[in-house]
Amino acid sequence: MRSLSFVHAADLHLGYAQYGLDVRREDFLRAFEELVDKTLELKPDFIIIAGDLFHHARPTNVTLENAIKNFRRLKDAKIPVLTVDGSHDAAPNIITGTILNPLHTAGLIYYLPRLTGACWENEKCYVYGIPNFRTKRKTEAELPKFYEENEPRPNPSKFNIFVFHMAIDFPKVVPPYMEAEASPELLPDGFNYYAGGHVHKAGVTQFKSGILVYSGCTETVSYEDAEVEKGFYYVEVNSKDKPRLERIKLESPRTFVKLECDLGNVTPAMAVEETIKRIAEVDHEGAVIVPVLKGVLTAESSRAEVDVAKIRAAAKKALIVRPIVRLRESQVPEEVVRSIFEGKLKDLKTKSFEFFLQIFAERYPLEKAEKIARLAVDLLDPLARKDEKKAKEILEAFVK
Repeated sequence: MRSLSFVHAADLHLGYAQYGLDVRREDFLRAFEELVDKTLELKPDFIIIAGDLFHHARPTNVTLENAIKNFRRLKDAKIPVLTVDGSHDAAPNIITGTILNPLHTAGLIYYLPRLTGACWENEKCYVYGIPNFRTKRKTEAELPKFYEENEPRPNPSKFNIFVFHMAIDFPKVVPPYMEAEASPELLPDGFNYYAGGHVHKAGVTQFKSGILVYSGCTETVSYEDAEVEKGFYYVEVNSKDKPRLERIKLESPRTFVKLECDLGNVTPAMAVEETIKRIAEVDHEGAVIVPVLKGVLTAESSRAEVDVAKIRAAAKKALIVRPIVRLRESQVPEEVVRSIFEGKLKDLKTKSFEFFLQIFAERYPLEKAEKIARLAVDLLDPLARKDEKKAKEILEAFVK
C-alpha cells in the first residue's frame, strides 16, 4: 500500500507564442491542460512544478487567466501545487517580484521560497524549494545566503524533496551544451528526491543520498527539443521511502521535425533545391519543420544568397517551416582578407560574426549562440586598441 504520491513537472513555458504564432501559444496551454487532466486522474497528494511555469516574467492577461482556471481545478480537487520560479519566470527585479507571488497570495499555488523556511510539509513529506538566480555567478553568491536565512531541514522520518530550477554540473543528466549554474556541492545532503527543472530532456540518476530527476518539458521550446518525449513523472513512495517513478507521456504536443540537411559542397541554388526535396518527404499536417542546412558553399558564394523565403514556402501541409542556415562559406581569398583588415571594419565584423556563430552554434541553442557571437564581435575593436577598460565594460554589461 502506498504512503505517498506526487507529480513532478517543469518547463511548461505558458504564453510562448513561438515563431510569433498565436497557435503555438495555444499549444503550450493545451499541454498544460493535459497535464492537469492526467494529474486529476492520478489523484496524487500534490504536484510539483519545478520552474518556468511561464515563458515570460510578465505573462499576458490571457495566459494568466488560463493558468488560474487550471490551478483552480487542482485546488478544487484538493491537490496542492508546489512551485519554484525558473529562469524565464524569475523576478525581473526586487520591487515587482515574480508573477508566482500573486498566485501564491490568491491561494492557487505554494511558492516554496516564500514560505517560512522555504518549505511545505505534512505528516508524510518535507518539500524545500529555492528561487532561481538566473546566472551561475549570482547562484554561487546568493544561494548560500538563502540557505542561511532558510536553513534546509530534511526530516529523516519523512520523505524529503528538494525543488530547484537550474542545470547542475552533473554530466549524467545535463547535456554538454548547457552551461551549469551550480556544482553538486551547492545542493544540500539529506534529501530523497531532487526535483529539477530547466533541462528539457527527462533524466534520472543517483545523487547524494537520493535521486536527481529532471522531468523534461511539456512542449517543444526549442528545435533541439524536437526528439524529446514530452511528459512528466508520477512518483509513488512506499513505506520504506523507496520512490517508484512512472513516466507519463503527453499526447497533445505538436509534431516537430528537425531535418538535418548535410548538403556537401553546393551552390546556394542547389542548397535550396535539395532542402525543398527533403521537406516534401517529411511534410506532415500541422507539423513544425526545422531544416538545418549544413555543408560548404562553393567559392565566391555567401549564405545571403540562400533563398530562405523559398524554403519557408516549401511545405504544403506543415504549420510552418523554419530553416536554420549553417552552411559554411568557402575560404575568403587573401586579397579580400587584406582589404578587410585595411579598414573595412563593417566587413570584418560581418565575417567575424558568421565565424563565431558557426563555432558557438555547435554547442549552444541558436539564440544563445547569436548573443555570444555578438559579444565576441563587440570585443574585437577594444581588444585591438588594447582598451581593457572598454572590454571590461562590455563583458560586465553582457553578464548583467
